[in-house]
Amino acid sequence: MTNDRAFEIAEVFRLLGDPTRLRIVLACLDTAESVGNIALSVGASPSLVSHHLRLLRAARLVRAERRGKQVYYTAADEHVRCILVDMVAHVGETEIEPELETS
Repeated sequence: MTNDRAFEIAEVFRLLGDPTRLRIVLACLDTAESVGNIALSVGASPSLVSHHLRLLRAARLVRAERRGKQVYYTAADEHVRCILVDMVAHVGETEIEPELETS
């Protein structure tokens, strides 16, 4: 893996490391949502959500679709959706592996 590619992947995880941005992308996984609906869903102001969406679009994590005067946002592709769905499932697992014993 090149340094440039490693940096790009790390940047994606840094963006998703912010709880508000993560919740914004999760709100857009299954259906396209307007800024107003996303703001209500994540409990943030529409201006803050718009700011985060700009960053998420630049990282190709969400995409925008204009419908009349409204813009709707959705997860950029199936890769983004799979990463987040798998991570949510992983964090939700209740079984914890036993600690390895050291001799």
